[in-house]
Amino acid sequence: MSAPNTATAVEDRSGNDEAGSPSPVRASTGTRSRGASIASSIAMLVIGLSFLVPLLWVVLASFDTEASLAVKWPSRWSLDNYGAIWNTETTFRPLWNSLLLCGGATLVTMTAAVLCAYPMSRFRFRAKRPLLLTIIFSTGLPITAIMIPVYSLFVQVNLIDSMFGAILFLGASSLPYAIFLTKGFMDGVPVEIEESAWTEGAGVYRALWSVVMPLMKSGLAVATIFTFVSMWGNFFVPFMLLLSPENLPAAVTLYTFSSQYGQVAYGQLAAFSIFYSIPVVVLYLFLGRTLGQGFAAAGGVKG
Repeated sequence: MSAPNTATAVEDRSGNDEAGSPSPVRASTGTRSRGASIASSIAMLVIGLSFLVPLLWVVLASFDTEASLAVKWPSRWSLDNYGAIWNTETTFRPLWNSLLLCGGATLVTMTAAVLCAYPMSRFRFRAKRPLLLTIIFSTGLPITAIMIPVYSLFVQVNLIDSMFGAILFLGASSLPYAIFLTKGFMDGVPVEIEESAWTEGAGVYRALWSVVMPLMKSGLAVATIFTFVSMWGNFFVPFMLLLSPENLPAAVTLYTFSSQYGQVAYGQLAAFSIFYSIPVVVLYLFLGRTLGQGFAAAGGVKG
């Protein structure tokens, strides 16, 4: 009689374990996962606020004639700061110089990046791996380390204070990272599509421009945005290579809002920063649609 009772007790215990409350191990695991989720949410909130507070200061200070480093609501909303910088010398010419410098350098960089990334992505040659390693190493090379010899070279070849020379150097200095990005996206385009174009009589460059390029629009958009934004915020290169005030881009003229006595016109600086960020936002909005279409097309090709 004791054996059935023992079996029943075992069944009851097993049933309670299965239908009852979760085991201590599962409970502790769930508690740890909830704690990790809360901690990650708090960390993301702190990171988001660290980016939001400077943007909030820029917007509020641009409408405040008595702006300071403190984030505060303007005592009187005014457009005086925008009116003070609404002229050719302060805003329009530096922005035009920035568009000319960064736009021209981006065009040079992306054109060269596509032509350099294509053979590295599609063909095999002996120096491919050393060349790729050199490009990866060049992406981490600080540009300040070579500016002194570059400045001396530009003086000797009479390219100092030349917008053309600054465009060439800025484009060349951004080329390794652009090649690295472009090659990565180009590797995602199946070679079989090009081979079908070759069988129909298309040459190498025709296949590149007519087959590969349309399928990697998203990659080109990403590389273009990264290249342009890195150039747009570059202060040191134009500061070293461009000397005349009429050639200085907006990234360099920002320091003019600080007087020789250390006083800063924070309101005008914030208003100028609003204008300064508009081209980057417009570029992202313009290429954002291309990003979506390119990723959709890439998914269709892979599928």
